[in-house]
Amino acid sequence: MATINFGGVAEQVVTREEFPLEQALETLKNETIAVIGYGVQGPGQSLNLRDNGFNVIVGQRQGGKSWQKALEDGWIPGETLFDIEMASKQASVICYLLSDAGQIDAWKSVLPQLTTGKTLYFSHGFGVTFHEQTGIVPPKDVDVVLVAPKGSGTSLRRLFLKGEGINSSIAVYQDFTGKAKETAIALGIGVGSGYLFETDFRKEVYSDLTGERGILMGALAGMFEAQYQVLRKNGHSPSEAFNETVEELTQSLMPLVAENGMDWMYANTSVTAQRGALDWKGKFRDAALPVFESLYEEVKSGREAARVIAAGSKADYRETLNTELKEIHDSELWQTGREVRKLRPKTEVVHG
Repeated sequence: MATINFGGVAEQVVTREEFPLEQALETLKNETIAVIGYGVQGPGQSLNLRDNGFNVIVGQRQGGKSWQKALEDGWIPGETLFDIEMASKQASVICYLLSDAGQIDAWKSVLPQLTTGKTLYFSHGFGVTFHEQTGIVPPKDVDVVLVAPKGSGTSLRRLFLKGEGINSSIAVYQDFTGKAKETAIALGIGVGSGYLFETDFRKEVYSDLTGERGILMGALAGMFEAQYQVLRKNGHSPSEAFNETVEELTQSLMPLVAENGMDWMYANTSVTAQRGALDWKGKFRDAALPVFESLYEEVKSGREAARVIAAGSKADYRETLNTELKEIHDSELWQTGREVRKLRPKTEVVHG
């Protein structure tokens, strides 16, 4: 593992140069990897593993949209595509990539297939960390590992096809065979990670839930709505309000921040933008800090997990969710966004 200095703090990471794909293939050459679930992470991880040369099968409930998607992606029923129980039975490595609610429902089918020496793999620490609520308690005679790509399964696949990768965390919850960490690293390389950094199951789920509810989705969407509403209330057009709130951030600034950092962004804007951003940054931080502290405590205490499980267990959850999503979809903010995206210039292909 390489030691990297992150802002003055030394961390150990694993890169593709240190643990190349050839080593990962050798590590897992005798393993059958079953990817259980074909929703968010399943397609990207299974296809990347397959394209990288690993022995992969998919387990999914028959008849639904995800089963159909698996067929369209080239998985063959009875050969590489099975129901969840059969795929789990055949596999020596079970990648448990169903949704958190799906993991709870399917656990009774998967648990009997976790025979001595197998590996149970997660990409989210939720089920094991909150086992009092989920009932997911792995047997003591199996390895339990985690590889959590820091991005969506769609992004994982897209970057893989470009020869790039999303960074992933890895963790070992239980090491029965003495080879759990090596297995986790090999799987992390196999699914197409950029580099791998170590964590544990609790820290992964605490940071993940905080991030989703915070800056990655909840806080970001809330800030979009707040600024857009203030601009519209003060007479700005939908187009102007959207461009100043969303379009400039996503299409211009964030790609530059991703490439060069926020410090570079501050150094390469006008004095007016610099001074204003520096003066207001602290006010937003101080206003948001108590909210983030409250959010982290709700996650750490397990109360957030309890709310998620309770909501997802209701018979009308899907109907309620669709109503909430429709409100966002139909809002002026995101209706404007759809029109703005249509007006983006298309790249012309020049044939020589």
